[in-house]
Amino acid sequence: MRRLRVTIPEGVEFEDLRLTRDVANGRVRFSMAPIAAICEASDLDLDELVDGPEPLVVPLIAAWYAAHVEEGGAPDPVQEDLLEETRLEMERGGGFFYPPGHA
Repeated sequence: MRRLRVTIPEGVEFEDLRLTRDVANGRVRFSMAPIAAICEASDLDLDELVDGPEPLVVPLIAAWYAAHVEEGGAPDPVQEDLLEETRLEMERGGGFFYPPGHA
């Protein structure tokens, strides 16, 4: 398992990701600006983080969200849906799937 140590720059907040979900296909969309700022502050290669052989942007967002909530940040409905989907997949042995927009 790879571990990353990142720095969240001053003034960059989880909400800056502006997570949304495409109701047509279920894909999650987010602003890349906060990810780019984190990469710059942490001396990480943005392209590798997003498009590398083991893209780490999703686990980065998940870990950032966990820290955000732990520090009293407001829940994000899109990230909460993703966490619930993951929980259900783990609970039911994987492969669990809701059609887009129905989780």
